[in-house]
Amino acid sequence: MAHICRKRGARALPLLAGLLAAAAAAAPPDFSGQPVSVDAASSEIDVRTNTLVFSNVVISQGNMRVSAEHARATGLNFANSKWNFEGDVHIDGEQRGNLRSDQAVVEFRDNHIARATITGRPAVFEQKRANSDLIARGHADEILYDLGNGTVQLKDDAWLCDGQNQISGTLIVYNIRDQHLEAATASGTAPGTGQRVHINIAPPHAKTESTGCQPEKSDSPSSTSPSAATPESSPKS
Repeated sequence: MAHICRKRGARALPLLAGLLAAAAAAAPPDFSGQPVSVDAASSEIDVRTNTLVFSNVVISQGNMRVSAEHARATGLNFANSKWNFEGDVHIDGEQRGNLRSDQAVVEFRDNHIARATITGRPAVFEQKRANSDLIARGHADEILYDLGNGTVQLKDDAWLCDGQNQISGTLIVYNIRDQHLEAATASGTAPGTGQRVHINIAPPHAKTESTGCQPEKSDSPSSTSPSAATPESSPKS
C-alpha cells in the first residue's frame, strides 16, 4: 500500500495517469436542437407555487437520461432550473458512464442538462473504459457530475477503482472523457489529521478481468456493499 500526503495549500496531485488507459479526449455532448423529454406515471401541479411533482419519472435528452421514483421542480422550465429527484435515482451519462443514488439535484442551463449532484450511502459511479473490458467504479457520500468539463467529482469517503488498481481519499476527480484521475485531501486540511490519499496497485501479472474491485477493509460499511463496488462475479480470496 502506498501513502501519499498532499501538502497543505497545494493543488490536486495527478495520480495513476499511467495506470488508467489513455483515450483520445472526447468532445462534450452536443444538445443543440435536441428536445428534453419528460415521461412520468403521474404528475401534480400546485398552481399557487407553480410546483410540479412527478412519480416514476424519466427525463431524457439525446443519450442523457435521468430516472427516479419522484421528482420536484418549480415550473416546467429547462432554460434555467433545478430539479430534485428522490428514490432509486439513475443517471445515464456520456461515454458509457452512469450514476446511482438515493437523491440528486439536476441543473438545467440553456435547455440542456448542465450538472448533477447526487448523494447517498453511498452514491455510485460506473464507466466502461474505452478500448477495454474493464469498468471504472467509484463511490462517495457525494458525487458531482459536470457536463461542461466532463468530470465526476467524488467527495467524502471517496473510493475509485479502474478495474484493478484502487485509490481512496477525501476528494477524487475523474475525467470521464480522457480517463484521467486526480486525488487530494480536503483543501485546508492541517498536517497530522490522518487524512491521506491511499493507492493499492495490483501486480502486473494479475488478470484484470477476474481481479475486480474490492474496497479496502478500512472503508466504511456502506463502501463494501455489492452494488457499490464489488462485482457479483468477483472470486473470494
